[in-house]
Amino acid sequence: MKNYKIAVVPGDGIGHEIVPAGLKVVEAVASNHNFKIDTEFYPWGAGYYKRHGEFMPEDGLATLQKFDAIYFGAVGLPEVDDTLPAKLYTFKVRKSFEQYVNYRPVRLLPGIESPLRYKQREDIDFVVIRENNEGEFVQNGEIVNPDTPEGYATDTSLFTRKGIENVANYAFQLAQKRRKKLTNVTKSNTLINSLLYWDTVIAEVAQNYSDVTYNKMYVDNAAASFVLKPETFDVILTTNMIGDILSDLGGAIMGSLGFGPSGNINPEKIYPSMFEPIHGSAPDIAGQNIANPIGAIWSAALMLEHLGEKDAAADIISGIEETTRKQTLTVDVGGKASTSDIADSIVDHLSTKVS
Repeated sequence: MKNYKIAVVPGDGIGHEIVPAGLKVVEAVASNHNFKIDTEFYPWGAGYYKRHGEFMPEDGLATLQKFDAIYFGAVGLPEVDDTLPAKLYTFKVRKSFEQYVNYRPVRLLPGIESPLRYKQREDIDFVVIRENNEGEFVQNGEIVNPDTPEGYATDTSLFTRKGIENVANYAFQLAQKRRKKLTNVTKSNTLINSLLYWDTVIAEVAQNYSDVTYNKMYVDNAAASFVLKPETFDVILTTNMIGDILSDLGGAIMGSLGFGPSGNINPEKIYPSMFEPIHGSAPDIAGQNIANPIGAIWSAALMLEHLGEKDAAADIISGIEETTRKQTLTVDVGGKASTSDIADSIVDHLSTKVS
């Protein structure tokens, strides 16, 4: 029997509700597919920072490195400076473990009406691949003389050939497994150095994938197309900041950010990858058992798929789809089901797979 070691970091707010919901589903599907999950929990995040002055202990990365994957909830609290969670936890993990791919599927689930009133399930089914370690979020800048008339601030983007090639190869290989179409979303008509270089390297990589239809689209056009014609997309390849924004827009056209999953992936599996829903910690609804756990549960499916348990991942997705199809929904999409109701529904579906 295969045995996977998973580090569990619920984080803050609703992380303490959605992560247990996801683990309940994972444990159920594991018994169906003859593998085992060993979990260790770590209380890191903004709450930990309030007590200890750091988001994780000094040896936190060394601790995480021994695991096969990291299952993460969300991080942040209103009373903690919101520039710190990314700097002291999320970016730190992504960069240290070379999780250079951020994988965010966008798919309209059965029984859910998209805010795009003329679009159906077949119209909304694509993946946003976001470069996860470079670009606009390298935090390479400074604030100088902020209280004087001459004050100024800078943030300098960083794009390397290796970084662009790595994420581009991943995205093209994903497109080969899907509908063989890749769209590079860029803004090189105004960022004429960094994103022109981005475009140039991606175009070079595209020549190695003659079976994939490649095109380039500026981000303003892409944002409009998400709303007006999402059916034009298959695999989207884009930069760190653009991908961050567009993938949340993708969650919105799915009907709720609560549905959105993601994986921070080290494709070579030299380091553990980290899987988390795209939404935040939502402390305003924490402790009420009303948070939508589907993004977290879907993220757990991405984790199992990454670990090689593709059939188990497919069963979880099937359970999610059956749950939304029968209108077992949380309040964010007009339902009355609780967080635990959603998990129970998916577990019940998994039990029918056995019977």
